[in-house]
Amino acid sequence: MSGDLSRLLNAIGLLGIGTVLALAFIDQIWFRDLPCPLCILQRVGFLAAGFGIALNIIFGPKPSHYGVAIIGAVAGAAISMRQILIHIVPGTGSYGNPVFGLHLYTWAFIAFVVIVVGCAIMLLDDRQFSRAEPMSVRLKPLPLSALLLFLVLAVANIFSTIALCGAGFCPDEPKDYILFESSP
Repeated sequence: MSGDLSRLLNAIGLLGIGTVLALAFIDQIWFRDLPCPLCILQRVGFLAAGFGIALNIIFGPKPSHYGVAIIGAVAGAAISMRQILIHIVPGTGSYGNPVFGLHLYTWAFIAFVVIVVGCAIMLLDDRQFSRAEPMSVRLKPLPLSALLLFLVLAVANIFSTIALCGAGFCPDEPKDYILFESSP
């Protein structure tokens, strides 16, 4: 696999992560389904996985970059599984509205598994690591677009979390943004 094909596949993967984060924002803003603390930690898992993939796009593919992505995805999967197990007991309810029959934390778990498997498949081809590419390589439109989307979503998540939680702990079941509440 050439470095260009590897960058293209990494860009597609980063666009997938960006899509997941964008859909979470649409659910948060449009449907006012505010993220719980575990949901925010799952977003951090997506950001960590995306960071590893972004490193592959910027600096060229390296096993350590895939390692960062896998660690982020495994951490996110563990957090997603914890939330699934919290709500799997009958009578405990659920958090948020289902999308196509599954809750967002279940979809997140599936996405994290896809990231781990995708990175593992990419690691099977050693040819992508054999050619050292200079850092001055100009990025093509798709990888550049994937990086810009990811960067915008990362910054938006930081601001959203600050608005939701303020400087303290996030509420278990947030009803409104702490920074935008009016004082009595």
